[in-house]
Order: sequence, then C-alpha cells, then structure tokens
Amino acid sequence: MDEQIPQQEIQFKPRFIERYSKLTDWKGFSQCSLSFLKRSIRVNTLKMTINELKKRLEKNWNLEQIPWCREGFWIEHAKKERRDVGNLIEHSLGYFYLQEAASMIPPLVLEPKPNEIVLDVAASPGSKTTQIAQYMQNKGILIANDYTIERMKPLSINLQRCGVTNAVITLMEGQWFKRSGIEFDRVLVDAPCSGTGTIRKSLKTIYIWNPDMVRRLSITQKQLIETGFNLLKENGTLVYSTCSLEPEENEGVVDFLLKKYDNAKLEEVKLKLNRSPAILEFENKKYDEQIKRCLRIWPQDNDTEGFFVAKIRKD
Repeated sequence: MDEQIPQQEIQFKPRFIERYSKLTDWKGFSQCSLSFLKRSIRVNTLKMTINELKKRLEKNWNLEQIPWCREGFWIEHAKKERRDVGNLIEHSLGYFYLQEAASMIPPLVLEPKPNEIVLDVAASPGSKTTQIAQYMQNKGILIANDYTIERMKPLSINLQRCGVTNAVITLMEGQWFKRSGIEFDRVLVDAPCSGTGTIRKSLKTIYIWNPDMVRRLSITQKQLIETGFNLLKENGTLVYSTCSLEPEENEGVVDFLLKKYDNAKLEEVKLKLNRSPAILEFENKKYDEQIKRCLRIWPQDNDTEGFFVAKIRKD
C-alpha cells in the first residue's frame, strides 16, 4: 500500500467510527482510507489498441494489469518522478481515460453490446459513459444524462476527447425519463451518493458525512433505481452502483426494488477480485437474501476505492 497520509491531521467523527466499526475491520478500513490511491488508466479502444498504447507508454511508465478489466492498468512513473498522468499527450488525445480501478467495474457488469439502446442516468464526468461506448464499439444508441449544466461541460468534453459518436447528451432529472416512452436494453444507475468509499481521493468526505445526508440520498437513489428498472425492456439489465459504503444507499436501495417488483431478479456479479460479503442485516433492518449476490468491496479488499454494484434483470 502507498505512503500514509499523516493520521494526526485527520479526525473521524465518533459516530462514523462507531458505525463503520460495526460494518468492517475499522483498523484496516481507516488505514487504507488514509493511504494514497494508486493511479490507474483505462485504454480507450475506440482510438487505440491496448498493445499500441502500452508501446507508447512503457518507455517511461510502468503498467500493471488490473485483474478484472483487460483495458485497465495501474500506472506509475518508471523513475517515480511524476504523478501527473493527466498531462500526457496520450490523455489529451483520448487514447486513455484516467479512471480509478474500482470505477471500471459497473460498465463491465452492465455488459453493453453493439447496436443496443443504453442509458447512463447520471453520466458526468463520463468515465463510465466512455467505457460503455467502447464496449458498444460506437454502434447503437447511448443516452448520457445528467441534471445540471455544470455537469454537462466535463461530460461533453470527455465524450469528444474519447471519440464517442453514438451518444446523445440529455439534461434532466433521471426520474423524468419515465415520461419518454423509450425502452432500454441496459440502464446504468451510478447514483449520486455520500462517497464514503472515496475518502482516499477526497478527504472532505470525512467532514461532510452525517446520517441525515445518507438518509436524504437514499430517497433519491430509490427513485433513480425504480426509474431505471421501469425503463428496461423485458429481459433487460439494470446495474446499480455507488462509491458509498453505507447499507442504506446500497443494500437498502436494492432491497426496496426487490420488495416492490416481483420481476426484479438479482444476478451474481462474477469478477476476478477480492470481495466482502454484502450486508444482509444492519441496525434492525433485514434485507432480501438475494442481496448476497451483490458486489461490495471495501478499500482494503483490493487497495482501491470502495464500491457497491448490483446487477438486476427484468423478468
């Protein structure tokens, strides 16, 4: 694991410590959350093959394969003199996307195919959207949606930089899609969340965390997952994901959908990585047994961010 951030400068809230001590190994979680995050990239195969990019970079950069993503690599400067991977010309040209290793998981689980109709409900800044587009080989229709003008800017820039030509950008609340009448083969709901899995790159998460925020977010998340599910064709696939580690934002949201819709079926997430058991019971709430099929990874499991991913089929 990388160098630690000086812990005396960081103060976790007592309620946060109490809560997360019930959910995981607190020492392992806190130590990993206060260590530097390895840089990782995803090769954009819309513009360049994996081998071509490796040849361009390997003179000055060491690349280590990410086990669960064939286009993904951890990257470190050969002489450890640089960390500014985003300043490389290959990044500017869209040959790769600077993307955290765990963030690559939801599009892999979604498995989009060429010529399908796919919706990314909360698309900005475009890391998962561009990944979906490359799996679709720019064929079919990809609707990339977000809900503020500010979030449109990075999304549109990244889609252009990566050579995505099958995407339509929309600006609306995700819940409004139910009025569209469009049926999708696949929907990604990478929901707005408290981000407690991303402390390693955003220490402010520690300070802004509070249970009321988690409760409010879970209401929005339930609206989004229900909207996404209702937009699916029969036998369509919904992937719900967050970079939160809160049960209310993850297992609780999926449990809400399963209880409301008999035709919502959870499928097992099968990827080559270390995982932790999904939470089936927390603070006097019991969740559906199917939820054990969800993917929950803590930062200490794979030395990444923390992430939650559920794959749901509409029967």
